[in-house]
Amino acid sequence: MKLMRYILFPLVPFYYVVTLLRNKLYDFGLKSSKSFEIPVICVGNLSVGGTGKTPMIEYLIRLLKQKYKIATLSRGYKRKTQGFIIADQTTNNQDIGDEPFQYFKKFNDIIVSVDANRCNGIMQLLGLNNKPQVILLDDAFQHRKVKAGFNIVLTSYNNLYTNDLVLPTGNLREPKSGAKRADLIIVTKCPSTISGEEKKEIVNVLDPLSNQYVFFSSISYSNTIKNFKEDKPIQYLKNNMFTLVTGIANSKPLVEFLDSEGFNFEHLNFKDHHDFSRKDIDNLKEKELIVTTEKDFMRLEPYFKDSKTIFYIPIEATLSNAEGFDSIINKFITSY
Repeated sequence: MKLMRYILFPLVPFYYVVTLLRNKLYDFGLKSSKSFEIPVICVGNLSVGGTGKTPMIEYLIRLLKQKYKIATLSRGYKRKTQGFIIADQTTNNQDIGDEPFQYFKKFNDIIVSVDANRCNGIMQLLGLNNKPQVILLDDAFQHRKVKAGFNIVLTSYNNLYTNDLVLPTGNLREPKSGAKRADLIIVTKCPSTISGEEKKEIVNVLDPLSNQYVFFSSISYSNTIKNFKEDKPIQYLKNNMFTLVTGIANSKPLVEFLDSEGFNFEHLNFKDHHDFSRKDIDNLKEKELIVTTEKDFMRLEPYFKDSKTIFYIPIEATLSNAEGFDSIINKFITSY
């Protein structure tokens, strides 16, 4: 895979120019963007996958759902359906995709919706009798037909967008200059020990505009493991050899966390959004104890409904200056 990326390096300038030109057409108004009468917050990134969008969306849900009727709107990556869908009790992950299904299972007091056409999705949401007061757009920073009121761009601590190239050799969906459209930049998956001096160095590298905010976040792992039947303290894993199953873009932080806790496990690492086959499931059912990510659990759980052998480790995004971040978000919403 890496060799192929290097072989395709001659295509990098072409991809760069095409995506840059597309952005300029929107910047100059030659392609239209639609704005809406309610607060729309977009959480996205410049790179493909692995920057922590799902924990960030969940952070915003927790922050806002007590005051406002919240809707999430996602593309519904790899779903088996088409068009606009609102999740209900008959919905599964194949109907709406992994991340939206996770939101739906965790938060029963919000609207979870999907539509590849974000403009249409927002119009559908605004046509509801119990329409949302705030819409969270999941992974829509490049979907410029929508003019979000507030844009949050995420970049991973271990792979800042400033150190990357555009596709197909790098991971960037558009040139680095696209970050200038963001209102706020979050450096995600930082080590808990990150110093103030290192933060300053990263800010200097990112070189934000004077009106852009930069925040730092870390992944916080729960002290319990969960499934739909029971919770157990994470120390339960100390005395039990288990199989870690991951199908996410970047499993390294989770592996490092489990290693640091001294757990004994084997790791079955699948590609992001892996579609588990019957053979995969049969193999996993032979395992005595499985620990997985929350996103993977949502896909695997239907095959283990009567089993107590599979658990997930909940995670949350922890912001280093949560009060400042919350204040900015709340100020944006109250400005409408």
